[in-house]
Amino acid sequence: MHRFGGADKLFLFAELKKRYVKNKHTFAGEEQRMKMNQWTLGLAAVGLVSLPGVVAAEEASQHLLTALSSTTISGFVDTSANWNFGTGNANVPAIPFIPAGRADGFNLNYVQVTIQKPLDAQDNWAAGYRVDLGYGDDLPLFGTTAGNTGIKQAYVALRAPVGNGINFKVGVFDSIIGYETFERVNNPHYSHSYGYLLEPTSHTGVLASYQITELVGVSAGVANSIAPLINNRTYLGTGLGVGHAESYKTTMGSLTLKAPDSWGFLAGSALYGGIINGVGSAALTTAHQNYYAGATLNTPWTAVKVGFAYDYAGNNGVGAKVAGTHAYTIGGYVSVKATDKLTFLARGEHYKDSQGLGAGLPSRVVAGTATIQYDLWANVLSRLEFRWDHQADGTGRYYGSNAAGAPDRRNALMLAANIIYKF
Repeated sequence: MHRFGGADKLFLFAELKKRYVKNKHTFAGEEQRMKMNQWTLGLAAVGLVSLPGVVAAEEASQHLLTALSSTTISGFVDTSANWNFGTGNANVPAIPFIPAGRADGFNLNYVQVTIQKPLDAQDNWAAGYRVDLGYGDDLPLFGTTAGNTGIKQAYVALRAPVGNGINFKVGVFDSIIGYETFERVNNPHYSHSYGYLLEPTSHTGVLASYQITELVGVSAGVANSIAPLINNRTYLGTGLGVGHAESYKTTMGSLTLKAPDSWGFLAGSALYGGIINGVGSAALTTAHQNYYAGATLNTPWTAVKVGFAYDYAGNNGVGAKVAGTHAYTIGGYVSVKATDKLTFLARGEHYKDSQGLGAGLPSRVVAGTATIQYDLWANVLSRLEFRWDHQADGTGRYYGSNAAGAPDRRNALMLAANIIYKF
């Protein structure tokens, strides 16, 4: 096999210059191309690869770089240390994403990496995407996958120039209702509310959003089911909420209202309402409804904001659930920003369950949460939370004891430190 020496390479590049540069490009431009991939250009000079193919490859490379130029990578690492007051904490409150295994120790809750190309605000036919990749014990509790590694959210984003522009999400997207989100980094507290417990977390389908005016927005969507499991079907024997026709789907809609500037200190406040109807639970195979209303309000004091949330979940009843089963929560939120770095936050909520819709919960719970957030480090969310959960139905005991013993308390107290790095 012939090996190319220094003289051979000079000869090859000279030949390339004569064959390809003549009457097409300046030698300076072609010299820059040579620097990109000398070996490929050398093969082209002796006819082993075609020059049009080389040009096409370079154009494809430039196209790829252009496509990636508007892609962003972000994410966070969520950690905590939980201390549950009292000994024997096998029976903890049914707080979303804080099972008994998180009690009295340190936790890596969740790591998320988001790869995203947002829609171009100047492009009427804009297209983009978002992929949330996650790792941690929170992920299987969210439900898109049974494992602790996988996709939390992934969709194609599109805009159609109809009216003010309709934005679409096609794929797997987060639920459209709720005051709080799955990611703690976007929430006012480390622990989630009972309202979040009643809400669907994710759907596989299509969602359309339209901003009617600057102050009024609507959205509507169709999905396979209310179950978060990616690509879940309600007509297959292996799906959740089986027993329906192939055409049966979950439907959803929402409305957002924003206060105008003329409303004084309330300007910028928002009111939100949403409805979801569908199936997707192993125990609930008939229609299941979720209703949500929430508001975030400014006050006469610029450092103080308040919020309210109402969640309702009900079903027609089958299997272990009887007809008319429903549950609701009412929650209130307060945020006081004392300094640029220090914020005080509080949440109070009341949960009421008619006949055991919430697994592992008493029929009535009153809970209060107080959080101190201090942003000491750049890109770090650091907070200390105290939470009190009270079994208010007056029957039995739900909290405390060890795995072998019966619960022996009606009050559960938790102190948690939450450190999240955002990148």
